Amino acid sequence: MSRHRPALSRGVEWEFRDVVLSRHLSRNAVRQALVEMAEHGGWELDRLRIGNDGVRRVIVRRKIIRQRPTLWAS
Repeated sequence: MSRHRPALSRGVEWEFRDVVLSRHLSRNAVRQALVEMAEHGGWELDRLRIGNDGVRRVIVRRKIIRQRPTLWAS
């Protein structure tokens, strides 16, 4: 699930994704999955919560860069 939050500073918007990881995954497997998301998808870690049941709920984010239209006067 992706969602958008209001910009923290002018001109910057963030896209967020919720990721739920099983309690049966090792810590190393979780680290490897997050590294893959960062390297290949441009995501960065925003928040990681480990519930009482051992399920990891991860929120990752990436910047949305809007390109401004340019007008060429001729």
